[in-house]
Amino acid sequence: MTGHGGHRTQAERDAITVEIGYALFSAAFAAAVLFGAVAGPALLFELPDPLEKVLLRAGLAVAPVVFLVRVVSVLIRFRSEATAARTDAASGDGDGEIERRGGQPSQPGLTSPDS
Repeated sequence: MTGHGGHRTQAERDAITVEIGYALFSAAFAAAVLFGAVAGPALLFELPDPLEKVLLRAGLAVAPVVFLVRVVSVLIRFRSEATAARTDAASGDGDGEIERRGGQPSQPGLTSPDS
Protein backbone atom coordinates (compact mmCIF):
# COMPACT_ATOMS: atom_id res chain seq x y z
CA MET A 1 0.00 0.00 0.00
CA THR A 2 1.17 3.52 -0.62
CA GLY A 3 1.66 6.17 2.02
CA HIS A 4 -1.77 7.68 1.36
CA GLY A 5 -3.69 4.42 1.86
CA GLY A 6 -4.27 3.44 -1.78
CA HIS A 7 -3.17 0.30 -3.58
CA ARG A 8 -0.30 0.27 -6.03
CA THR A 9 -1.03 -0.47 -9.65
CA GLN A 10 0.65 -3.35 -11.46
CA ALA A 11 2.85 -0.84 -13.29
CA GLU A 12 4.01 0.64 -9.98
CA ARG A 13 4.77 -2.82 -8.57
CA ASP A 14 6.70 -3.71 -11.73
CA ALA A 15 8.66 -0.46 -11.55
CA ILE A 16 9.59 -1.15 -7.92
CA THR A 17 10.71 -4.68 -8.79
CA VAL A 18 12.89 -3.45 -11.65
CA GLU A 19 14.37 -0.70 -9.50
CA ILE A 20 15.23 -3.13 -6.69
CA GLY A 21 16.92 -5.44 -9.20
CA TYR A 22 18.86 -2.53 -10.67
CA ALA A 23 19.90 -1.37 -7.21
CA LEU A 24 21.16 -4.83 -6.23
CA PHE A 25 23.03 -5.56 -9.47
CA SER A 26 24.62 -2.13 -9.75
CA ALA A 27 25.64 -2.26 -6.08
CA ALA A 28 27.17 -5.71 -6.50
CA PHE A 29 29.09 -4.50 -9.54
CA ALA A 30 30.34 -1.38 -7.76
CA ALA A 31 31.38 -3.39 -4.70
CA ALA A 32 33.19 -5.99 -6.84
CA VAL A 33 35.06 -3.31 -8.80
CA LEU A 34 36.08 -1.54 -5.62
CA PHE A 35 37.17 -4.79 -3.97
CA GLY A 36 39.23 -5.62 -7.05
CA ALA A 37 40.84 -2.21 -7.06
CA VAL A 38 41.75 -2.34 -3.38
CA ALA A 39 42.54 -6.02 -2.85
CA GLY A 40 43.58 -6.86 -6.41
CA PRO A 41 47.24 -6.01 -6.00
CA ALA A 42 47.42 -8.29 -2.96
CA LEU A 43 45.93 -11.13 -4.97
CA LEU A 44 47.98 -10.57 -8.13
CA PHE A 45 51.44 -9.69 -6.83
CA GLU A 46 53.84 -11.01 -4.24
CA LEU A 47 53.61 -8.37 -1.53
CA PRO A 48 54.83 -8.45 2.05
CA ASP A 49 52.41 -10.36 4.29
CA PRO A 50 51.35 -7.36 6.42
CA LEU A 51 50.55 -5.31 3.30
CA GLU A 52 48.57 -8.19 1.76
CA LYS A 53 46.52 -8.54 4.92
CA VAL A 54 45.85 -4.80 5.09
CA LEU A 55 44.73 -4.63 1.45
CA LEU A 56 42.49 -7.69 1.74
CA ARG A 57 40.91 -6.48 4.96
CA ALA A 58 40.42 -3.00 3.54
CA GLY A 59 38.72 -4.46 0.47
CA LEU A 60 36.52 -6.69 2.63
CA ALA A 61 35.59 -3.73 4.82
CA VAL A 62 34.88 -1.19 2.09
CA ALA A 63 33.01 -3.41 -0.41
CA PRO A 64 29.93 -4.05 1.80
CA VAL A 65 29.76 -0.36 2.70
CA VAL A 66 29.78 0.62 -0.98
CA PHE A 67 27.14 -2.05 -1.66
CA LEU A 68 24.79 -0.70 1.02
CA VAL A 69 25.34 2.93 0.11
CA ARG A 70 24.61 2.20 -3.55
CA VAL A 71 21.42 0.23 -2.82
CA VAL A 72 20.10 2.87 -0.44
CA SER A 73 20.93 5.78 -2.76
CA VAL A 74 19.25 4.15 -5.78
CA LEU A 75 16.11 3.28 -3.81
CA ILE A 76 15.87 6.72 -2.18
CA ARG A 77 16.24 8.39 -5.58
CA PHE A 78 13.53 6.12 -7.00
CA ARG A 79 11.22 6.84 -4.07
CA SER A 80 11.60 10.62 -4.46
CA GLU A 81 10.98 10.43 -8.21
CA ALA A 82 7.95 8.17 -7.73
CA THR A 83 6.54 10.50 -5.08
CA ALA A 84 7.02 13.50 -7.36
CA ALA A 85 5.34 11.68 -10.25
CA ARG A 86 2.38 10.68 -8.05
CA THR A 87 2.06 14.27 -6.83
CA ASP A 88 2.07 15.55 -10.42
CA ALA A 89 -0.51 12.97 -11.45
CA ALA A 90 -2.74 13.76 -8.48
CA SER A 91 -2.59 17.50 -9.15
CA GLY A 92 -3.22 17.04 -12.87
CA ASP A 93 0.03 18.79 -13.73
CA GLY A 94 1.67 16.58 -16.32
CA ASP A 95 4.29 19.20 -17.18
CA GLY A 96 6.49 18.26 -14.20
CA GLU A 97 7.40 14.90 -15.73
CA ILE A 98 8.25 16.49 -19.09
CA GLU A 99 10.40 19.16 -17.41
CA ARG A 100 12.39 16.53 -15.45
CA ARG A 101 13.11 14.60 -18.64
CA GLY A 102 14.65 17.54 -20.44
CA GLY A 103 11.56 18.67 -22.34
CA GLN A 104 10.73 15.25 -23.79
CA PRO A 105 7.33 13.65 -23.26
CA SER A 106 7.34 10.70 -20.88
CA GLN A 107 5.78 8.41 -23.50
CA PRO A 108 6.16 8.42 -27.28
CA GLY A 109 3.30 10.08 -29.07
CA LEU A 110 2.23 12.21 -26.12
CA THR A 111 3.02 15.73 -27.22
CA SER A 112 1.31 18.98 -26.51
CA PRO A 113 -0.78 20.50 -29.33
CA ASP A 114 1.67 23.39 -29.66
CA SER A 115 4.67 21.22 -30.60
